[in-house]
Amino acid sequence: MARALLLLLALMLAPLAGWAQESAPVASPRATVTLLAERSAIAPGEPFRLMLHQRLAPGWHTYWRNPGDAGAPPEITFDWARPGWQAGELQFPAPSRKPFGPLMNFGYSGEVGFLIEVTPPPDLRPGDYVTITADATWLVCADICIPEEGRFTLGLDVAATAVPALAERFRAAEAALPRAAPFTARFAFAGPRGALTIQGAGFSPSAVREASFFPDGAGVIENAPEQRLTRREGEITLDLIRGPAELPARLSGVLTLTDAAGVRGAYLIEATPGGPLPASPLPLWQVLAFAALGGLILNLMPCVFPVLAMKAMAMAKLGGAARGAIRIEAASYTAGVVLAFLAVGGLMLGLRAAGGGAGWGFQFTYPAFVAGMAWLMLAVGLNLSGVFQIGGSIGAGQGLTERGGAVGSFFTGVLAVVVATPCTAPFMATAIGAALVLPATATLAIFGAMGLGLALPYALLGVFPGAGRFLPRPGAWMERLRQFLAFPMYAAAAWLVWVLAQQSGPDGVLTALVGAVLIALAAWAWGVAQQSGRTPRRLGEALALAAVLGALALLPLLGTAPPAAAAATQGEAWSAPRLAELRAEGKPVFVNLTAAWCISCKVNERVAIHTDAVQRAFEAAGVVQLTGDWTRGDPAITTLLREHGRDGVPLYLLYPAGGGAPVMLPQILTEGILLGALRG
Repeated sequence: MARALLLLLALMLAPLAGWAQESAPVASPRATVTLLAERSAIAPGEPFRLMLHQRLAPGWHTYWRNPGDAGAPPEITFDWARPGWQAGELQFPAPSRKPFGPLMNFGYSGEVGFLIEVTPPPDLRPGDYVTITADATWLVCADICIPEEGRFTLGLDVAATAVPALAERFRAAEAALPRAAPFTARFAFAGPRGALTIQGAGFSPSAVREASFFPDGAGVIENAPEQRLTRREGEITLDLIRGPAELPARLSGVLTLTDAAGVRGAYLIEATPGGPLPASPLPLWQVLAFAALGGLILNLMPCVFPVLAMKAMAMAKLGGAARGAIRIEAASYTAGVVLAFLAVGGLMLGLRAAGGGAGWGFQFTYPAFVAGMAWLMLAVGLNLSGVFQIGGSIGAGQGLTERGGAVGSFFTGVLAVVVATPCTAPFMATAIGAALVLPATATLAIFGAMGLGLALPYALLGVFPGAGRFLPRPGAWMERLRQFLAFPMYAAAAWLVWVLAQQSGPDGVLTALVGAVLIALAAWAWGVAQQSGRTPRRLGEALALAAVLGALALLPLLGTAPPAAAAATQGEAWSAPRLAELRAEGKPVFVNLTAAWCISCKVNERVAIHTDAVQRAFEAAGVVQLTGDWTRGDPAITTLLREHGRDGVPLYLLYPAGGGAPVMLPQILTEGILLGALRG
């Protein structure tokens, strides 16, 4: 009878022994949370593990240590009854991607256990009874997010030897933790696009079904974009998009791999720099086609109008010329354009390789270059007006574009490229963005395609020289046309001086105007020398040379001229801290990255941004406007451009209220596009 009563008592107390390793639950309609111990009795000084266990209601989730675009990870703190206890860091299982609208979060659904190692004091004595008390907080989200908290208490016996308990549950929680990776990882970024490459035995196109990378650092990559998986024998690659945070020296995080059988494993990785660049999202032939189309459209842009004067004169001269002469002229102009594009592309690649910050149109960020171009436009205009000549006589069609025929056409093509770059961004953004993440040979091919597109109308004359008979025949009218076409050159020079005023203020303008006077003096002296005898000619040539050298000596002064006071703009000046402050306040922000020399920027501002309708809409929505001026090549703005896949202005970003990724608007704006973006 006594034996039966003891057996009955043992059976009655068995559930209580299990409860001793699990706290009372903290429950809500969304989650049930408990604290568990893997020992029913602990030993003095011997580490053991606890588990914060969550059972989430359907449709709800909680968060990893890096929650992604929104959220917060669980936290736990202990209230030790006596000193000497030590607790490690909370260990997080491998997360899953949790999309929510435009955001991507990292977390868990269903059941999840967070392990933490605890070491009791060594001076505990067998037979003691200890109480562990902990406070925890966690965030659970579905359509809404609700912070929750709880206080947990566990009572454990102290024994000479620890007694295991709940082994199966702790083994399951441990299996969900990421393991050390048995393979190597490398990463590379070019502009905003990057790639994470994993190499190791066992990788093959059929071995990996899915893969995801979860970075340790917030903001290192954009979380929402698809991480496109490329499988090859011995390696896999995930495409990444760079985030706003600074790129670390090593890219650490968790990589999850799902094999062909559907088994998911998780690995801790620490990728080193130096991996292959991501492949272009478009086939190379499509990028080349876009580049050529952009170059063709560029012929219609206002930046190229001054050069059209020189091209028009050369084309008019070809009316009635022999087929061979037409081919030579067309081929020379095309070569000048294409080689100039290749040179600019090569310069950008070289500066990138050396760590420089060159972007498309970067040459116009230097005041000395702008002044030099203004003087060149003035000199071309004076040549077209007949003040001086380059060549034999001041006949029709002579001047810079006609020196030696082919030579003049070649340098006309070079000049067309140099002055055209401020207008290229809206039509070449895709091609330029792709070019700067491809190998050097493909990059130069894309720049060459841009040049071929720009030169195409003239190049077609070389392919079909018979079309030259449809051009007007040379005559006295060409002299009048030549003189008239000098005025677009003067207008271009005036515009460049205005650009210089935005960069270097009154001191820069004064320097440029003094240089312009010296260039005009050189042109007059050269023209007089060309019509004089031997001795006066040498004096005129010497005076012209001295005037040109005097003008060139002024260029270094422009680099030291103080920047102009910021021109009046809508809203505030852009800065990264100010943008971060506004985003933290949850305000909507419109960022306009512009430059004084960017014609497209100024047109967009006039017809789309600074209109009454758009400004009223901005005010009604509480949009804060930030304007970033890249006129002098601000490095911080260059970084922002690169982060969004652009190598030149304009760039328009609309950040929504309350957080979230910005909407990148087209580079050619209308009121309708802006108002539509505001409405969402």
